[in-house]
Amino acid sequence: MRLINILFVCFLFLFVNPVARGQSSGKVAVGFYNCENLFDTIDDPAKEDEEFTPEGKCRYTDRIYRQKLKNISSVLAAMRPAVVGLAEIENSTVLKDLTAQQSIAARGYRYVIHSGPDPRGINVALIYDPASFRVLKSEPIKVDISSTSGKSVTRDVLHVHGILVKDTVDIFVNHWPSRRGGTDESSDKRNIAAQVNRDAAARLMKKNKNAHIIIMGDLNDNPADPSITNVLGAIAERKSSGSYLYNPFASIHASGSGTEVYRKQWNLFDQIIISSSLLTDKTLTYNGAEIFKPSFIIDTYKGHEGEPHRSFKGPRWINGYSDHFPVVTYFTTSSR
Repeated sequence: MRLINILFVCFLFLFVNPVARGQSSGKVAVGFYNCENLFDTIDDPAKEDEEFTPEGKCRYTDRIYRQKLKNISSVLAAMRPAVVGLAEIENSTVLKDLTAQQSIAARGYRYVIHSGPDPRGINVALIYDPASFRVLKSEPIKVDISSTSGKSVTRDVLHVHGILVKDTVDIFVNHWPSRRGGTDESSDKRNIAAQVNRDAAARLMKKNKNAHIIIMGDLNDNPADPSITNVLGAIAERKSSGSYLYNPFASIHASGSGTEVYRKQWNLFDQIIISSSLLTDKTLTYNGAEIFKPSFIIDTYKGHEGEPHRSFKGPRWINGYSDHFPVVTYFTTSSR
């Protein structure tokens, strides 16, 4: 009888406590994916989302919406992330429908999103597997670009504080201002976004030099651009000591690879940057990074071979996935 009681307690620990199920030794994937205009079909009077409605420019019907959800979920099913940041998400309704898709529903993914000030109504979000990640708190962080020319508001940074397997982490999900109007002309906006992240990371490192920080997003700049190297301070090489931000995608970009194409030029705007503590931690250790591009999301159409198979060509639905490839970092986990 005592043995039966012990087994019953173990069962409860493993299956009632979802985080415990993800604490065995192994590898966890932390990803980021710009989903290219993942809207619902309903017109929000407060936002400029009319384009993605049945009567709008893109003739965005429920059939297209459901297929878009299926396509994006198939990428997540292949990636199998413990945590994945998303960009160009309209609202929580979209996330509820996405996580309910047949290909990923069994994972029981949950999500975090805060509605921000973007005029079109797109936001960043975080989807997570509760077997591996537990949210302790979340908050939007404003990015004030009112001092620059052009648009005075941009997407918030989503800060999620939680426990990944057994280690506390701080995740910052970003979608920095675009290069519309010119790369140099818009650089001040991205510098401000970079400074917001740098300040947040510095506060955490001041409290704890070994703070585990993951900064991810569509940064609309490449790893070698000043916003990332100078303002954010993310470096391409590992150092032997000290607290700093390490960008594993710098070497990937230097090899000529990218996540999106503009005028036949590859850019690696989608990046995941980590604090140096994750390079040496014994229970959650960085173990590689890649541009995630299974064959089914790669375009084979003449003139676009090798590019991301995007959702739309202009306003026309072409049954694709996104105009960006996702990115992934991997971490080895072990018991203390």
